[in-house]
Amino acid sequence: MHMPGHKRNTGLLTPGLPYDIDITEIHSFDDLHEPHGLLLEVSELAERLYGSAKSFPLVNGSTVGILAAIGAATERGDRIIIPGNCHRSVKNAASLFGLEPVVITPETDAASGVPCSLSPAVVEMALAEYPDIKLVVVTSPTYEGVISDIASISQVTHSYGIPLFVDAAHGAHLDFMDGPGAGTAAPFGWPAPSCGGFANSGADAAVMSLHKTLPALTQCSILHLYGDRINAEKVKIMLSMLQTSSPSYVLLASIDYCLRLISANGGKLFRDYNNNLALFGEKITPLEKLKVLCHGADAPHPGFYAFDAGKLTIVTKGNGLTGQALA
Repeated sequence: MHMPGHKRNTGLLTPGLPYDIDITEIHSFDDLHEPHGLLLEVSELAERLYGSAKSFPLVNGSTVGILAAIGAATERGDRIIIPGNCHRSVKNAASLFGLEPVVITPETDAASGVPCSLSPAVVEMALAEYPDIKLVVVTSPTYEGVISDIASISQVTHSYGIPLFVDAAHGAHLDFMDGPGAGTAAPFGWPAPSCGGFANSGADAAVMSLHKTLPALTQCSILHLYGDRINAEKVKIMLSMLQTSSPSYVLLASIDYCLRLISANGGKLFRDYNNNLALFGEKITPLEKLKVLCHGADAPHPGFYAFDAGKLTIVTKGNGLTGQALA
């Protein structure tokens, strides 16, 4: 007769909702904020899959991971670099923790109107101009699928002794996109999985929304730490402050299932996925009025370091049709 109040009595409740797995932190079901059993296993599976030093399952979406990582890496009054096309949670973190953001804006791709990759040279210029910067935040991949050169950017930030945090909310799948027999889905794509994905990119931390690009329920995300430039204990404290103290076991079960699925069947699933994307690229090649960014006959864009083949961004520019009208 413990919480939750519905007692998993499905006979009295609306069918279709997962009341039967909605539990709370009771004996043998672990505690998200002090994991030692079932939930620790979820973290350890994520660490093995993504090659991270420490992974934190999140039930408040990537938003809470962004807030926690930025809060853990800074002190009130610090300056941080953020991209102009960042998610609003990055700006909210600056407001919440009393930080002064230095905004650097990527160029816009003339052919599509989509923001380009963030240049390592632009990051270095900002660091040289503001020597008191404490953290650099980069969005990669972007909402449209554009990827930045994280390895080069991290070399720049680390040369100044500054950690790099990547908002990879749309990139939870990227580490698995390449590999033996994966197929070729686009003219150019995420270049890192063959050498370890984000774990070998030089990023100090990255947040990923499982629910955006992998089979997981909404709000299921993970925050990865890849080294010790961002203190894991501070991250843990931040997450315990910012996340609910009654985390949803429905969402935690979804994170667990998603990671186990990728671990057991990821090779085949991503081979099929890449092959389907490649077939899509072939079939849209004859299009004349519309373009799908970096697919079909659309040539590589010089301002894009790389592109997520899984993003199908339809460009209506130049034909008098708006995206809303097309929809």
